[in-house]
Amino acid sequence: MSDQRPTPDLTTGWSQFTHRLGEWSPLGRAEQASTRTWILAGLGIVMLLAVTQQFAKLETKDLTSSGTWVIALAWSVPILMAGLGGIFSERTGIVNIGLEGMLVLGTWFGAFGTLVYGPWWGMVIAAIAGAFGGALLALATVTFNVDHIVAGVAINIMAPGITRFLASIHFPDRGGSITQSPTMTGVSSFSLPFLAGGEIFGWESPDMLGRIESWDWFFVSDLAGVTRGFVWQMSWLTLVAIIIVPASTYLLWKTAFGLRLRSCGENPYAADSLGVNVYKYKYYGVIIGGALAGFGGGFLSVQLTGIYREGQTLGKGFIGLATMIFGNWRPVGTALGALLFGFTETLRLRDPNAAHGLLLLIVIGLALLIGRALLQRRGQVAAWLGATAAVILIWYLSTDSVPNQLPRIAPNIAVLVVMVFATQRLRMPAADGQPYRKGEGG
Repeated sequence: MSDQRPTPDLTTGWSQFTHRLGEWSPLGRAEQASTRTWILAGLGIVMLLAVTQQFAKLETKDLTSSGTWVIALAWSVPILMAGLGGIFSERTGIVNIGLEGMLVLGTWFGAFGTLVYGPWWGMVIAAIAGAFGGALLALATVTFNVDHIVAGVAINIMAPGITRFLASIHFPDRGGSITQSPTMTGVSSFSLPFLAGGEIFGWESPDMLGRIESWDWFFVSDLAGVTRGFVWQMSWLTLVAIIIVPASTYLLWKTAFGLRLRSCGENPYAADSLGVNVYKYKYYGVIIGGALAGFGGGFLSVQLTGIYREGQTLGKGFIGLATMIFGNWRPVGTALGALLFGFTETLRLRDPNAAHGLLLLIVIGLALLIGRALLQRRGQVAAWLGATAAVILIWYLSTDSVPNQLPRIAPNIAVLVVMVFATQRLRMPAADGQPYRKGEGG
């Protein structure tokens, strides 16, 4: 009898390991493939920014500096929360135009809660206020079958009136006024040890990404700067917002609750025939969406600006809806869309020369789209894109600055481009915006 053991099949063993890892992972194979695609897209975007920065000869390196991206990440949070709120609502079939009003409720109640109880309780109160706005929208659209757009507009009109009335009662006695609150302090920030120089038990760890960023190597330092912006001087509330993104993905696509909720937005009559309480899950989706929007509004007043001001949302609820479409009604894509808006807003505030570099960035992006159109044999589209790129290139070469409004509208243009060139990939929930009455159709 031979005592030799069989040689292990390493290929089979690795396949079994990866299969088990895929089963353990909260993301399915399709989501894992999508995640890899987003990672590659992120690396491509950093390369695009690095090339633009090189050709535009920006001495401040603001397109890829960690200082730019840490601010951009913070400014993207209110838009991200509004976009996620729209996802939860529309996945149940309710079009939530009232996100702007829910953001407004979050700004006031977050500020009031912070002044009375502190920033953490202020954010909880902001989320509750947004959930209350979502409950009102659900009451109108689900219970009374009011048109979704009309109900959402009513929320947007009602919210500023409520907050102005409450501000006139509470803020003047606290050192504020009818249009703004006293100043307040948000939550603290942190840096990730070793990567961005955070502290461990009072000991200051090395700042590896900051050191690589200072080397000024093409792409390598740019990638380090962008990455450092996500782990350096980040507020704890920003971390909470980041965690909500994968948590939302898991809740919507990996739980029975998420399956039932999404079924209400795809085919509510089929869901009802399988025993799903469609009315209840529509309430759940809209209220969760309102709570997320309220959190975003609270973040805007408590953490970003440190003060509540009337009208400070500036349409971020509607921008959140645009990022939801940009992200194809999925959390990760919505997060990237929100980051795009936050990035351009930061450039507008930090460096006008960097904002001028956006023109060159748009030209390079259009050149990539032209190449794609030519590969797809869409000559007419390529011609139109080429003409547009030529006009913008002439604008870039003949000027040294751009109007301050360009960075503000650049993300809107990006959303329109995505909607024009990716319409086949964009798919809203099948029953989104359609009225539902139990037992009336199928």
